[in-house]
Amino acid sequence: MSFEKIVRIPTERVGSLVGKSGKAKARIEKACSVSIEVDGASGEVRVYGEITGETSEPFKAIEIVMAIGRGFSPDSAMHIMDGGALHIMDLREIVGKSRSQIERVKGRIIGQSGRARRNMEELSETQISVYGRTVAVIGAPEKIRVAVNAINALSNGSMHGSVYRRLESARRRQKLERLKLWEDQDV
Repeated sequence: MSFEKIVRIPTERVGSLVGKSGKAKARIEKACSVSIEVDGASGEVRVYGEITGETSEPFKAIEIVMAIGRGFSPDSAMHIMDGGALHIMDLREIVGKSRSQIERVKGRIIGQSGRARRNMEELSETQISVYGRTVAVIGAPEKIRVAVNAINALSNGSMHGSVYRRLESARRRQKLERLKLWEDQDV
């Protein structure tokens, strides 16, 4: 069965998608068993190929292309192949269309010298990109949920310290759940 999807990314991100001498694009094509055509003038990306069996690689390729379009490096976006997922949040849906409100919330998410974003990435074990009017998160689905809750809390005015404490608490809960899984198994 053939597969084809057209995705549009910002034209300034086309260079990142293609990579030096086409290496990033070739890496995605090889890892996902697809072909990618990029129109540099419009930012239109055509992902196509054959779907065989129960493979999800073509769909992962679309997520990787979208992640690069939302500001991630190709190396970061390739983490989607390791069981990760991409979640994109439009800040206009959270704070409205006011440009000043969007900039204020972006500043709260990024923090001084990027410190808030790095702290959230570390505590939630995800990768976060703030680009344009969007915030994108790459990680395991349960960890994305934790990061999205933290981003929503910051967007709604919560203090950074309380958001970090919630992230630390969620991280401890996840570790305990993993330990409990190991304890319940007969080895």
